[in-house]
Amino acid sequence: MPDVRTSPSSPVRPSADLITDPASGPVAPPSAAELLDFARRTAADAELVASLPLDPEGRTWLRLDGPGGSEAWLIGWPPGTGTGWHDHGGSHGAFVSAAGELNEQSLAARLPTEGWKTLELADGVDRERRLPAGRGRAFGPHHVHEVINPSDTEHAVSVHAYYPPLPLMRRYSRTGQTLRLEQVERPEEWG
Repeated sequence: MPDVRTSPSSPVRPSADLITDPASGPVAPPSAAELLDFARRTAADAELVASLPLDPEGRTWLRLDGPGGSEAWLIGWPPGTGTGWHDHGGSHGAFVSAAGELNEQSLAARLPTEGWKTLELADGVDRERRLPAGRGRAFGPHHVHEVINPSDTEHAVSVHAYYPPLPLMRRYSRTGQTLRLEQVERPEEWG
Protein backbone atom coordinates (compact mmCIF):
# COMPACT_ATOMS: atom_id res chain seq x y z
CA MET A 1 0.00 0.00 0.00
CA PRO A 2 2.68 2.52 -0.95
CA ASP A 3 0.49 5.59 -1.47
CA VAL A 4 -1.49 5.42 1.73
CA ARG A 5 -1.67 8.24 4.25
CA THR A 6 -3.01 7.01 7.60
CA SER A 7 -3.01 3.82 9.63
CA PRO A 8 -4.06 2.90 13.14
CA SER A 9 -1.44 1.17 15.28
CA SER A 10 -3.48 -2.02 15.26
CA PRO A 11 -6.09 -3.50 12.94
CA VAL A 12 -9.69 -2.32 13.22
CA ARG A 13 -12.18 -5.09 13.88
CA PRO A 14 -15.40 -4.42 11.95
CA SER A 15 -17.48 -6.80 14.06
CA ALA A 16 -16.94 -10.01 16.00
CA ASP A 17 -18.86 -12.22 13.56
CA LEU A 18 -16.51 -11.28 10.69
CA ILE A 19 -13.24 -12.21 12.42
CA THR A 20 -11.69 -15.64 12.74
CA ASP A 21 -10.65 -16.22 16.36
CA PRO A 22 -7.03 -17.43 16.42
CA ALA A 23 -7.78 -19.30 19.68
CA SER A 24 -10.33 -21.51 17.91
CA GLY A 25 -7.61 -23.61 16.36
CA PRO A 26 -6.52 -24.21 12.78
CA VAL A 27 -8.91 -23.17 10.05
CA ALA A 28 -8.77 -23.69 6.31
CA PRO A 29 -7.40 -20.68 4.44
CA PRO A 30 -10.23 -18.44 3.24
CA SER A 31 -11.28 -18.88 -0.37
CA ALA A 32 -11.74 -15.96 -2.76
CA ALA A 33 -15.52 -16.37 -2.30
CA GLU A 34 -15.16 -16.14 1.49
CA LEU A 35 -13.01 -13.03 1.11
CA LEU A 36 -15.68 -11.51 -1.13
CA ASP A 37 -18.37 -12.30 1.45
CA PHE A 38 -16.24 -10.66 4.17
CA ALA A 39 -15.66 -7.59 1.96
CA ARG A 40 -19.40 -7.28 1.21
CA ARG A 41 -20.43 -7.51 4.86
CA THR A 42 -17.70 -5.11 5.93
CA ALA A 43 -18.60 -2.62 3.17
CA ALA A 44 -22.18 -2.64 4.51
CA ASP A 45 -20.95 -1.47 7.96
CA ALA A 46 -21.88 2.22 7.60
CA GLU A 47 -20.26 3.18 10.91
CA LEU A 48 -16.93 1.61 9.95
CA VAL A 49 -16.99 3.16 6.46
CA ALA A 50 -17.77 6.60 7.94
CA SER A 51 -14.84 6.26 10.38
CA LEU A 52 -12.25 6.32 7.58
CA PRO A 53 -10.49 9.69 7.41
CA LEU A 54 -10.58 10.98 3.82
CA ASP A 55 -7.78 13.06 2.32
CA PRO A 56 -8.50 15.26 -0.73
CA GLU A 57 -5.13 14.43 -2.31
CA GLY A 58 -4.17 10.83 -1.55
CA ARG A 59 -5.65 7.48 -0.72
CA THR A 60 -6.19 6.70 2.96
CA TRP A 61 -6.57 3.34 4.63
CA LEU A 62 -7.29 1.41 7.77
CA ARG A 63 -6.01 -2.11 8.30
CA LEU A 64 -8.77 -4.58 9.23
CA ASP A 65 -8.72 -8.06 10.69
CA GLY A 66 -9.68 -10.33 7.83
CA PRO A 67 -10.99 -13.88 8.08
CA GLY A 68 -8.62 -16.81 8.53
CA GLY A 69 -5.43 -14.77 8.74
CA SER A 70 -6.13 -12.76 5.60
CA GLU A 71 -4.97 -9.19 5.09
CA ALA A 72 -7.81 -6.66 4.78
CA TRP A 73 -8.06 -2.91 4.20
CA LEU A 74 -10.66 -0.16 4.16
CA ILE A 75 -9.43 2.30 1.50
CA GLY A 76 -10.53 5.85 0.68
CA TRP A 77 -10.08 7.09 -2.87
CA PRO A 78 -10.09 10.83 -3.65
CA PRO A 79 -11.68 11.85 -6.97
CA GLY A 80 -9.66 10.68 -9.96
CA THR A 81 -7.14 8.53 -8.06
CA GLY A 82 -6.10 5.02 -8.98
CA THR A 83 -3.65 2.24 -8.31
CA GLY A 84 -1.88 1.86 -11.63
CA TRP A 85 -1.45 -1.63 -13.09
CA HIS A 86 -0.36 -4.19 -10.48
CA ASP A 87 -0.73 -7.74 -9.22
CA HIS A 88 -0.90 -9.17 -5.71
CA GLY A 89 2.21 -11.34 -5.61
CA GLY A 90 0.33 -14.64 -5.88
CA SER A 91 -2.38 -13.89 -3.30
CA HIS A 92 -6.04 -14.34 -4.17
CA GLY A 93 -8.51 -11.75 -2.99
CA ALA A 94 -11.63 -9.67 -3.32
CA PHE A 95 -12.78 -6.09 -3.10
CA VAL A 96 -16.12 -4.30 -2.80
CA SER A 97 -17.05 -0.65 -3.26
CA ALA A 98 -18.56 0.63 -0.02
CA ALA A 99 -19.27 4.20 -1.16
CA GLY A 100 -18.97 5.95 -4.49
CA GLU A 101 -17.91 3.96 -7.53
CA LEU A 102 -14.72 2.29 -8.71
CA ASN A 103 -13.75 1.12 -12.18
CA GLU A 104 -11.51 -1.88 -12.68
CA GLN A 105 -9.45 -2.57 -15.79
CA SER A 106 -8.07 -6.11 -15.77
CA LEU A 107 -6.36 -8.62 -17.99
CA ALA A 108 -8.04 -11.92 -18.83
CA ALA A 109 -4.68 -13.62 -19.30
CA ARG A 110 -2.32 -15.44 -16.99
CA LEU A 111 1.04 -13.69 -17.05
CA PRO A 112 4.35 -15.36 -16.23
CA THR A 113 5.50 -14.19 -12.79
CA GLU A 114 9.26 -14.22 -13.43
CA GLY A 115 11.78 -13.79 -16.21
CA TRP A 116 10.31 -10.93 -18.24
CA LYS A 117 10.37 -7.14 -18.38
CA THR A 118 8.08 -6.47 -21.36
CA LEU A 119 5.12 -8.41 -22.74
CA GLU A 120 3.04 -7.80 -25.83
CA LEU A 121 -0.60 -8.46 -24.89
CA ALA A 122 -2.90 -10.26 -27.29
CA ASP A 123 -6.06 -8.59 -28.54
CA GLY A 124 -9.15 -9.31 -26.49
CA VAL A 125 -7.50 -9.67 -23.05
CA ASP A 126 -8.87 -6.41 -21.63
CA ARG A 127 -11.81 -6.48 -19.24
CA GLU A 128 -13.57 -3.51 -17.64
CA ARG A 129 -15.92 -3.52 -14.66
CA ARG A 130 -17.91 -0.69 -13.14
CA LEU A 131 -18.36 -1.26 -9.40
CA PRO A 132 -20.89 1.06 -7.75
CA ALA A 133 -21.42 0.90 -3.97
CA GLY A 134 -22.26 -2.65 -2.88
CA ARG A 135 -20.69 -4.33 -5.92
CA GLY A 136 -17.39 -6.16 -5.91
CA ARG A 137 -15.44 -9.06 -7.26
CA ALA A 138 -13.18 -11.90 -6.24
CA PHE A 139 -10.00 -12.81 -8.11
CA GLY A 140 -7.36 -15.50 -8.26
CA PRO A 141 -3.64 -15.44 -7.56
CA HIS A 142 -2.62 -14.37 -11.10
CA HIS A 143 -4.89 -11.32 -11.35
CA VAL A 144 -3.43 -8.15 -12.92
CA HIS A 145 -5.52 -4.98 -12.78
CA GLU A 146 -5.79 -1.30 -12.06
CA VAL A 147 -8.54 0.30 -10.00
CA ILE A 148 -9.68 3.91 -10.46
CA ASN A 149 -12.18 6.27 -8.84
CA PRO A 150 -13.62 7.82 -12.03
CA SER A 151 -15.46 10.65 -10.25
CA ASP A 152 -14.26 14.22 -10.63
CA THR A 153 -15.95 15.29 -7.39
CA GLU A 154 -16.70 12.38 -5.02
CA HIS A 155 -14.57 10.14 -2.84
CA ALA A 156 -15.02 6.39 -3.09
CA VAL A 157 -14.43 3.90 -0.26
CA SER A 158 -13.76 0.19 -0.68
CA VAL A 159 -12.92 -2.95 1.29
CA HIS A 160 -10.11 -5.26 0.10
CA ALA A 161 -9.01 -8.66 1.43
CA TYR A 162 -6.10 -10.90 0.37
CA TYR A 163 -4.87 -14.38 1.27
CA PRO A 164 -2.15 -15.06 1.95
CA PRO A 165 -1.27 -11.56 3.19
CA LEU A 166 0.47 -9.74 0.34
CA PRO A 167 4.06 -11.03 0.01
CA LEU A 168 4.77 -8.43 -2.69
CA MET A 169 3.17 -6.36 -5.41
CA ARG A 170 4.46 -6.07 -8.95
CA ARG A 171 3.84 -2.68 -10.56
CA TYR A 172 3.45 -2.36 -14.33
CA SER A 173 3.20 0.40 -16.89
CA ARG A 174 1.09 -0.02 -19.98
CA THR A 175 1.28 1.61 -23.40
CA GLY A 176 -1.24 0.19 -25.85
CA GLN A 177 -0.76 -3.58 -25.88
CA THR A 178 2.68 -3.42 -24.23
CA LEU A 179 2.90 -4.22 -20.52
CA ARG A 180 6.21 -3.48 -18.79
CA LEU A 181 7.28 -4.64 -15.33
CA GLU A 182 8.46 -1.50 -13.55
CA GLN A 183 8.93 -2.43 -9.91
CA VAL A 184 8.54 -5.18 -7.33
CA GLU A 185 7.48 -3.84 -3.92
CA ARG A 186 7.61 -5.70 -0.62
CA PRO A 187 5.54 -4.91 2.50
CA GLU A 188 8.50 -3.46 4.41
CA GLU A 189 8.80 -0.79 1.67
CA TRP A 190 5.21 0.41 2.13
CA GLY A 191 6.04 2.32 5.32
